[in-house]
Amino acid sequence: MPTAINPPDATPTDMPATQPTASAWRLWILLVWHPALGLPVDPVAVLALDESKKPAARVVRWVPLVYDSADPWRERLSEETTPEDVESWIARSGGAFAVEPADVPEGALDLTHAADLVLDELLAEVFPALAPRGAV
Repeated sequence: MPTAINPPDATPTDMPATQPTASAWRLWILLVWHPALGLPVDPVAVLALDESKKPAARVVRWVPLVYDSADPWRERLSEETTPEDVESWIARSGGAFAVEPADVPEGALDLTHAADLVLDELLAEVFPALAPRGAV
């Protein structure tokens, strides 16, 4: 008589019941002023938070070659980042900086991988479409 190895509602023994899922992950693209376009549309980093942890686990992936323009974000991110901080930044977006939400990429294995995938997409699709920073 065959027995079910893993019934559909069983939790595998190697996966804790409290394992965070991608539904607890939130990602944002951090933007600064783009001089040629006159808007805060220049991506400088990807911020990812896992809100299932207290304090929220954080991953930041910086865009290469934008060190100086990312300074305002480095200051904001110098301490622990909470979801409330991000909401406050969104409310104050405009002017020289902005925060745009990003979807959790399909196939992301963990929070770090999710942030890396968003950064890869920025580098492959967004940056080639932006006007050069010095262009008018």
